[in-house]
Amino acid sequence: MAETAETQQVDGKQAARAERRAARLAKQIGAFAKAHGGAEGQLAYIGETGTRIVLVGEDGGWGDLVAPSYAVAESATRKSGITMHETFDGEFAAKVRTGPYEWTRMAGMQIGGPDNKA
Repeated sequence: MAETAETQQVDGKQAARAERRAARLAKQIGAFAKAHGGAEGQLAYIGETGTRIVLVGEDGGWGDLVAPSYAVAESATRKSGITMHETFDGEFAAKVRTGPYEWTRMAGMQIGGPDNKA
């Protein structure tokens, strides 16, 4: 069956929306990379919620963003120009530096440490 003009218009709007979202994410990734002396990333599909873009800076700082789809996440990381990894392990994972906040959060969840509700 041939697509109607209305269907093509809806598809075009969705594609334009996805492109704008990818551009905004690429800008955020670029800002993270600039603030941390460069960055590398990894994509993790998280189901219907979308895809998580995990970022690790050259200084060990880390963060993440969530894209509405894997395609948008791939487009954003490609536009940002950062190095991407297939998995979050080995040398890439070893670059992450955690601070006191993360350690107390982990202790609070695992062995009865502080609950950080303040």
